[in-house]
Amino acid sequence: MSRSIDRVADAARAAGLVIDIRRMGESTRTAEDAATQCGCDVAQIVKSLIFQGKDSANLYLFLVAGTNRLDAAKAAALAGETLVRADPRYIRDRTGFAIGGVSPIGHLVDMPTFADRTLVAFPVVWAAAGAHDAVFSAEPTALLRAAKAVVADIAE
Repeated sequence: MSRSIDRVADAARAAGLVIDIRRMGESTRTAEDAATQCGCDVAQIVKSLIFQGKDSANLYLFLVAGTNRLDAAKAAALAGETLVRADPRYIRDRTGFAIGGVSPIGHLVDMPTFADRTLVAFPVVWAAAGAHDAVFSAEPTALLRAAKAVVADIAE
């Protein structure tokens, strides 16, 4: 496995989250691709979106249900500052994950994490596991606890 996938597995183990990482063989970069590969509803896909503080350059992770869009104003209010899209290279350097494989857990750095309350309505959700074709499933409350996420109203 790749180092980024190993980091996800290690983070899950450290948090007491039992997961089975699967390499799907095809891209799971988009929520739609992931749902097709996982055989689940698009809403059960956890999108890991990283934004950067405009002035602070701090990173913020938002975990959003696959069918929802992040509300920028709500996200900024939670972060306490104006947010901008983080540069993909900056994300990779700081988190260890490339866009399309960003996991809710296993980042190189800690960052404030907020989760879409819609996710807790499902018995199981699927998230990226550190590579464009790697995923894992988890019970949402356990995953959000492992991610140290604050559950909030962040969807449009």
